[in-house]
Amino acid sequence: MSAGPPPLRPFGLVLHHDGCFSHEGEPILHRKLREHFERSVGYLPDEKKFIVHLQDFRGEVEVEEAGFFVREIDLDLGEVLLSDGTRESLELSSLANSSIDGALLCRVKRGLVAGGLLARFSHSAQADLLQAVEWDAEALAIVIGGKQLSFPDLDADQPDGDPGLD
Repeated sequence: MSAGPPPLRPFGLVLHHDGCFSHEGEPILHRKLREHFERSVGYLPDEKKFIVHLQDFRGEVEVEEAGFFVREIDLDLGEVLLSDGTRESLELSSLANSSIDGALLCRVKRGLVAGGLLARFSHSAQADLLQAVEWDAEALAIVIGGKQLSFPDLDADQPDGDPGLD
């Protein structure tokens, strides 16, 4: 009879705000290992910890800002493609600027945690989103899923530095 997986412990892996991984202070340079870590980031709501999987190993990862990254945006569907390979609807009201460098952030994985977890936009996804924003009657607007919506005031709320949790 198995007692379940061993308890999670940090093992020196850090996911930085720019999407790079490091282990014990050294950058992870192996492309396939980085890509695997990126796809395998998960969140355990009961333990309030981010993890990565590598075959049978699962380890806690320290997340500097966001555990997930928006790689693409589909304005026709109103969806974002995340670094873990999943797609989610974009909730415009969750958009905010990073307190680190002003990059766009949004909330995802709302089914896991009330309020969701932070996802950081890649440069290209952010550019695609912002290129679609237009002035409409003295306010910013964007067409998503065929509907014109008000674009939020990004200066109103800033995330609190917690990696995705309120």
